[in-house]
Amino acid sequence: MKNLTKTSSSTVQTIVSTAIIAAMYVAVTMIIQPIAYGPVQVRISEMFNYLVLFKKRYIWGVTLGVFLSNFMSPTWALDVPIGTISTLLLLLFILWIVKYVKSLKVKFVIMGVLFALSMFTVAGELYLAFKTPFWINYASIAIGEGLSMAIGGIIMYVVNKRLDIANMRM
Repeated sequence: MKNLTKTSSSTVQTIVSTAIIAAMYVAVTMIIQPIAYGPVQVRISEMFNYLVLFKKRYIWGVTLGVFLSNFMSPTWALDVPIGTISTLLLLLFILWIVKYVKSLKVKFVIMGVLFALSMFTVAGELYLAFKTPFWINYASIAIGEGLSMAIGGIIMYVVNKRLDIANMRM
């Protein structure tokens, strides 16, 4: 009976943490909606990607947050499937790479750089939807993502120093 209770508690805890992370991602994206989509975007909610470095299971909350937020995108028909899948795959790839890295700061840098470089998916979506110039979009979106990840990385690093995210019960 103890194992069943422990398993149920763990499952509920995972569902709740997934919902909280997704809700935080969506809320921050909604607040900054005018700059969260399009050829020039700074989606500060991307800072929640860093949570995955603390606990792998947070990948589901971040991915769900991206999925729900992308419904507000002007290119939602492309952004929901492509943006969501690319986020999930990139997070899995980053987890695979950083498992050999000890320094949290280096992990943050790796994640920030890879997310900025991955913005070809968004540039491609804008090209397909609106025939906007791919390389110009890629450059502006990658810069915006780099800025989002840098600002978000600093915020998450400071929050972790105060709260020790990896050891939180969430």
